[in-house]
Amino acid sequence: MRIVPALPRWSADGPRPQRRRKYRNTGFDPTIHEPSHPLRAGTSRAPEHLADSPLGPGARKNGFTICPGPLLCLANGRPGRRAQPTRRMLANIVIDYFLKGGPIMYPILVVAIVAVCVVGERAFWWWRLAMRRDPQTLEKVLAAMEAGDFKAGSALAKDSEDPVVRIIWHGLNHYEHASLQGALQVAAGIELQKAGRFLTIMDTLVTLAPLLGLLGTVTGLMGSFRAIGGEELAVQKITGGIGEALIATMCGLAIAIISLVPFNFFTSKTARLQFELETAATNVEVMVNAARQKGLETPAYGREGNHNAG
Repeated sequence: MRIVPALPRWSADGPRPQRRRKYRNTGFDPTIHEPSHPLRAGTSRAPEHLADSPLGPGARKNGFTICPGPLLCLANGRPGRRAQPTRRMLANIVIDYFLKGGPIMYPILVVAIVAVCVVGERAFWWWRLAMRRDPQTLEKVLAAMEAGDFKAGSALAKDSEDPVVRIIWHGLNHYEHASLQGALQVAAGIELQKAGRFLTIMDTLVTLAPLLGLLGTVTGLMGSFRAIGGEELAVQKITGGIGEALIATMCGLAIAIISLVPFNFFTSKTARLQFELETAATNVEVMVNAARQKGLETPAYGREGNHNAG
């Protein structure tokens, strides 16, 4: 329901002439649809309950009445509803382009899904690793090792989630044995394997996606040339083949470009982590060798020194 201004009920000069031109060809008659209209009531003077108005009997009233929306539309001479223009949704556009890209779009879609999954998994893994880094504990462990207290350093590094601290802990567990260097290499290899997970797959996707797009280009152009070589020149087939070639090429290049940026980022992060692990392993070896020369908290070195002294 809508509130709209009503027609003038009455005036000092009697009933106002009805403006029927406004309602021409609409099927609306104000004398029928308004029960209190002066012409329908058969009166030519103002209503009695407004005769003693403060403005006098000649006052003019503009009232309000409530009428349905469709009735108002008829009174204004326009239809009740306007046809809304149809808008194509983004999903419909994507599906339309996918179908026009030809059968090569299905392997390209698989490559795109794998790329999204790998990039998401690697991003989450590196974010979680950044949350687990513990530079304070690393400083304490290195300080304890520099002081020659390897047992205290091992106790501080135990149960740490920082990969650099973990490799130091593995080295401190073998500081009394000749397998120190091997333990550090194994621990560093495990950490690097976790960091470089799926990088080979991302490298393959970066190379495979544009090749699939190029294959779609070739197949689309072949379809266009087949249409040209036919008896009747089908313009729709020719343009469809060219469109298939362009869509496949665009999708393949887009996947390769989008995957190349995170691949290089994750590769650089892995190289930086490798440098930190190598630095930590070198520090452990240097400090253990220094302790070997001094014979601090190394029973094996102490026994070796006593044997040489004897």
